[in-house]
Amino acid sequence: MTYIIALPCVDVMDKSCIEECPVDCIYEGDRMMYIQPDECVDCGACEPVCPVEAIYYEDDVPAQYSEYKEVNAEFFDELGSPGGAAKVGRVGKDHPVLLQIQKKPTVE
Repeated sequence: MTYIIALPCVDVMDKSCIEECPVDCIYEGDRMMYIQPDECVDCGACEPVCPVEAIYYEDDVPAQYSEYKEVNAEFFDELGSPGGAAKVGRVGKDHPVLLQIQKKPTVE
């Protein structure tokens, strides 16, 4: 089992979860963060610090976000398990599902 980052993270990317993660398994895409399922140790440290409540334990993902289980896993199909997000840096791409989601307006 692992933790999942879902839709509320899109275009927010607060990064509090990255700072809290003891194993550096949260990777930065272009519009949202992703948890590498093979690197996550299920500690749950990331979940309570997320300001938009976008992180869920895999068995607790609400039905409306169920596709994000696959989104998180498939994001790593090409990237694999690099062994730490810090050394990879921002990946600069997202899962194709995010192409269907309109960008949230920015406040100026």
